[in-house]
Amino acid sequence: MRGDATKKQISLIFTGDEFREGISHIRKSLNKQNVKGSFFVTGRFLEDELAKSVLKKLYEEGHEVGPHSDQHLLYAPWEKRDSLLVTKATFNKDLTVNIQKLHALGIVNIDKFVAPYEWYNTHIAAWTKELGLSLYNFTPGLRTAADYTDPEMGNRYMSSEAILDQLVNYEVKEGLHGFIIIIHIGSNPNRTDKFFNQLEKLIELLKDKNYKFVPLNEL
Repeated sequence: MRGDATKKQISLIFTGDEFREGISHIRKSLNKQNVKGSFFVTGRFLEDELAKSVLKKLYEEGHEVGPHSDQHLLYAPWEKRDSLLVTKATFNKDLTVNIQKLHALGIVNIDKFVAPYEWYNTHIAAWTKELGLSLYNFTPGLRTAADYTDPEMGNRYMSSEAILDQLVNYEVKEGLHGFIIIIHIGSNPNRTDKFFNQLEKLIELLKDKNYKFVPLNEL
């Protein structure tokens, strides 16, 4: 998914499930840089009272908050994306429960959804639309989604320095006009090199290249 490729605009999205340790740092970095982000969290994310409190503050400060499924379900097999691992009833119930938990926190006007694992197919897209939501995802090309990896994953692991270098090199070659960039709110404790700690540096690098950070609706 990509916004207007003729404009030097970028949107930041943040997804969170059971790992939430970056929420306060992310809030501080965004507010310091005067940038608005969009946060998509699961019901499991909201089980932590501190994370829930910070998320509510983010919403009150003008950041968008939306659902990421209640239990972070895998909707389709990795090896056969056009198949399904959930029924429509399971999908609807899980997502509805997620939205209800956000409503209970005072978060309203929910109209966007990022699928768990950022993995879905045409069935999920259609079911999302039936619930009155728009399905969003990050723009392919960057490797920021690899910020969940840890050293135990071997060759799949990417350090924060490598992720940021890849982003900078990609921008030079291809540009990031209209890009939606994803960063995870937390990661497994095995990963001590947290990419969310690079958020302010990422924003400053792209601001220096005259990119404007805008909400998803504006993108």
